[in-house]
Amino acid sequence: MRVVIAEDSVLLAEGLKLILDTRGHEVVEVAEDAISFAEAVERHTPDLAIVDVRLPPNFRDEGIHAALRARDRHEGLPVLVLSQYVEQDYAGELLSDGRGGVGYLLKDRIGRVGEFVDALDKVAGGGTVMDPAVVQQLLTRRPRDPLESLTTREGEVLTLMAEGLDNTEIAEQIVVTVNAVHKHIGNIFTKLGLSHSDSGHRRVHAVLAFLRGRHHVGG
Repeated sequence: MRVVIAEDSVLLAEGLKLILDTRGHEVVEVAEDAISFAEAVERHTPDLAIVDVRLPPNFRDEGIHAALRARDRHEGLPVLVLSQYVEQDYAGELLSDGRGGVGYLLKDRIGRVGEFVDALDKVAGGGTVMDPAVVQQLLTRRPRDPLESLTTREGEVLTLMAEGLDNTEIAEQIVVTVNAVHKHIGNIFTKLGLSHSDSGHRRVHAVLAFLRGRHHVGG
């Protein structure tokens, strides 16, 4: 897998590069700002981009918007965004196009190398991965909304979907059969108004509904 990294911290960038190199992936370029990142993506057309939310010169939201522009220009480009803190708006914005191949992780997660690499693989494969800390904050701060129609088990399954787990992994986590997980997910889709015509993206739409607290996503 060929990867472009956008990260202004030399130490963190080198750490990411080392992790990827030892797993057989190739970091084709490390960019220190949004403009250099865009140019690197144009040069290399990577299989995956890893982008810090905050980049020079203002260290606000340059990274997230550079990632979104890259996905618009190179449709299907998997992007994993890294953040120092939980910023829910950025997580929702990243998922707003309803496509897969996106991830939002806190930088602390990098230290858990196995989990981090698993997340990279899921995003590169078109999956959606949310940091558990983001999911937990959303659960504790969520106002009343139609998602409350979900049962406790369905809410648990949706939380694990947001963390990027597939049906088999969810079944192992909550100790039920894969068939039971499939039924729970079907109920979630129905309650969120996600039509069968959206079957290829319903997991993404369900996670987006989870993030935004909306009853219907993506139509």
